[in-house]
Amino acid sequence: MKKIWMPGTLALAGIAALSPSAVAARSALPPLVIPRCMGVNIHFTRPRPGEMRMLAHAGFHWVRMDFFWANTEKTRGRYNFSAYDRLLAALKPWHIHALLILDYANPLYDHGLAPYDHAGRAAFARWATAAARHFKGRRVLWEMYNEPNGNWFWKLPPGEKAADRITNYIKLALATGRAIHRADPHAAFIGPAESGMNLSYVKRCFQGGLLKYWCAVSMHPYRQTGPETVAADYEKLKKLIAHYEPRGRHIPIIAGEWGYSSAWKNITPKVQGQYLAREFLINISNGIPLTIWYDWHDDGTVATNSEHNFGTVLYPYNKGAARHGFVYKPKPAYRAAVTLSHVLRGYRFVRRLRTSGAVGKKPISASAQKTDFVLLFAKGHSSRVVAWTTAKKPQMARVPVGNGHFRVVDYQGRLVEKGAVAGPGGLLLRLTGGPQYVESQ
Repeated sequence: MKKIWMPGTLALAGIAALSPSAVAARSALPPLVIPRCMGVNIHFTRPRPGEMRMLAHAGFHWVRMDFFWANTEKTRGRYNFSAYDRLLAALKPWHIHALLILDYANPLYDHGLAPYDHAGRAAFARWATAAARHFKGRRVLWEMYNEPNGNWFWKLPPGEKAADRITNYIKLALATGRAIHRADPHAAFIGPAESGMNLSYVKRCFQGGLLKYWCAVSMHPYRQTGPETVAADYEKLKKLIAHYEPRGRHIPIIAGEWGYSSAWKNITPKVQGQYLAREFLINISNGIPLTIWYDWHDDGTVATNSEHNFGTVLYPYNKGAARHGFVYKPKPAYRAAVTLSHVLRGYRFVRRLRTSGAVGKKPISASAQKTDFVLLFAKGHSSRVVAWTTAKKPQMARVPVGNGHFRVVDYQGRLVEKGAVAGPGGLLLRLTGGPQYVESQ
């Protein structure tokens, strides 16, 4: 890996104040400051030597992990959370927080299916309450199940129809939300961790009263188009939340799981890396306080298996590098996370800029301006710009920055240009699908 340019250590801004009625959100959700709003999905409670160091170096301040009901209640009414005590203890020295998913079925109840009767729901709620009490004060963000809108994780009991799935989920989430908030009024509880952006499903959740207990709405906006296409979906969801949220509350959206597999068609490891940076940047520009990239490392080595290729690093573990090197071989996605988190450390999004001026005598077209993404970030009196295009081919554009000399770094942390000169028309850049970071010299 080439050495990545990293600016000096910068102080991070504090958490923005929220309304008193949103105490749970204030205590748990991160501010929209890079990299504190960046997270990644993991599949372990016992990190391997050197693994936490790599996670922290990438800038991930959050990890999302299943909090398995079946693994923590093997005897009715007896709970063992020691595996997650170990995980949180491993995260603490690196200042990484946990989003834990309250899931899935338990063979002790409801025949091992997702809870569907009163007794099963009550047992799930008691277990969730015990967990909230156990981890109280440790800034855990509790998520209500994982992708309950699909067939994969929410198994229906015999004779029930797909339409019953949402009804059963709402009953379970209400019972759990009430129980958790009785035990800890400041507990941070989110949901529904929906797969996709099916607004009819979340509307039913809102109509069922779940926004009374959720401090954020978590979604999994997977797609095989570019990350920028999510903006329209967010706008629709924000309007829906505003219609149903309790008075005096502002409930944000969280991208609780979203990534791109480098086994998908047209998603090479290079494109995956570009999309990782663009996903975080687009979410930040849309006011999403937490984005969880799926996945931390590849889950296997089969190049054609999509589940094996979501990671920021490759699957094989190099025990010999545990003390000083990378224990997992970085993919371009990992380098993209490192670059984003270090170059913009401590910065907040300000606004999207429009490319302007001309390349030679040819004006920049309106269609080009739609595909050009130029985002302005600021920290105190310092500002930096990130620029890329969604066009199929690279294109020249003028980025509106003041006169002076600028340093340009690509999404992999490689120096593109040192001492680039901007004139009255702005800084001339060759925009590609990979974000470029521009700072004044």
